[in-house]
Amino acid sequence: MRRSVEVKIGNVTIGGNNPIAIQSMTSTDTEEIESTIKEIKELSDAGSEIVRIAVNTEEAASAAERVIEKLRGEGYNTPIVGDFHYNGHILLAKFPKLARILDKYRINPGNVGFGKRRDKNFAQIVQIAIDNNKPIRIGVNVGSLDQQLVIREMDKNSRFNLNKSSEEIIEDCMVISAIESVEYALDLGLPKEKIVISCKTSNPSSLIRVYRKLAKQTEQPLHLGLTEAGMGIKGIVWSATAMGVLLNEGIGDTIRVSLTPRMNEPRINEVLVAREILQSLGLRFFAPSVTSCPGCGRTTSTTFRELAQEIEEYISLNMNRWKRRYKDFESIKIAVMGCVVNGPGESKSADIGISLPGKGEEPRCPVYIDGKLATKLQGDAKEIAAKFKKIIEEYLESNYLSSERVL
Repeated sequence: MRRSVEVKIGNVTIGGNNPIAIQSMTSTDTEEIESTIKEIKELSDAGSEIVRIAVNTEEAASAAERVIEKLRGEGYNTPIVGDFHYNGHILLAKFPKLARILDKYRINPGNVGFGKRRDKNFAQIVQIAIDNNKPIRIGVNVGSLDQQLVIREMDKNSRFNLNKSSEEIIEDCMVISAIESVEYALDLGLPKEKIVISCKTSNPSSLIRVYRKLAKQTEQPLHLGLTEAGMGIKGIVWSATAMGVLLNEGIGDTIRVSLTPRMNEPRINEVLVAREILQSLGLRFFAPSVTSCPGCGRTTSTTFRELAQEIEEYISLNMNRWKRRYKDFESIKIAVMGCVVNGPGESKSADIGISLPGKGEEPRCPVYIDGKLATKLQGDAKEIAAKFKKIIEEYLESNYLSSERVL
């Protein structure tokens, strides 16, 4: 298991043995203060533990100050990260209050400056971070690599007959850019406890290769994310595939699922997907999970689907109440199965499980609690749902009641 340096970002600490943090980024124009505040609140309420905002103009920098002040005044302490490209050195110098109240600066070594200006601009941002005791994320992106570095590595490949493909060279350049930038920041006096790295690509296999290389060459915390993952199912699957492999290997200290929202789709979906990725790997638990079968010719009734959906909704509606009353219940596993083939086995493996009758089976539903048959339910779908919910509530009351949480 990879062990990275701890870095504190506002009230969140990443790296070391700390939980993998979920990040997101607003889609609003930062200059639109109220809409930006609204989206940050939504993302934070959904479970985003760090939120990044674009700071690309003087107007956005001024607005960002007001956004952060209003959020703090309303009790939202979610760390806010300023996303800087091209002119970050100018904006951070011109708006010292913003530099002071942001919780982290994100800079891209591929566009922090060009030619002789690159090192000077980078050094200026690092010095501002040192002066304000702020961490920096050095965020390398495949779409905005330093072209001088790419030319240098391609020339090396040709001169020494290394026979690397263009894809391999680009991946090497991403890692080199990140490591060289970290070394330069350290030479300038930025402590290693103030540096986070990311190297994002839009291809899962490439992302896995890059982060495996990166993890071997640095002890800095790594932020994972498949950049420009896409919309809907494609974006979810590609992100989960790439990050799932890396997280399972112990690589990654923070994650972001960069989904393209469909029109009128909530931004918070990327946070919900991130939570599911972490919970699926057993790395963190956010809410009881429901295992349910896909259905087949044996499950002619739709009752198991209706019940699975109803239990999912019931959990969502009751989470706030349960958090106030119970402790450490989020890892509970509930199974709602549709026939005798896998139903009893999956139900026994869950903390609470029910196996509904499939075609030709006895019209009774065995319920298993902690692997043992507890009861059999009968009745119509509504009656079974009500009885099963009651069993869930009784299980919570018996196993997770916390006296200090009872309100």
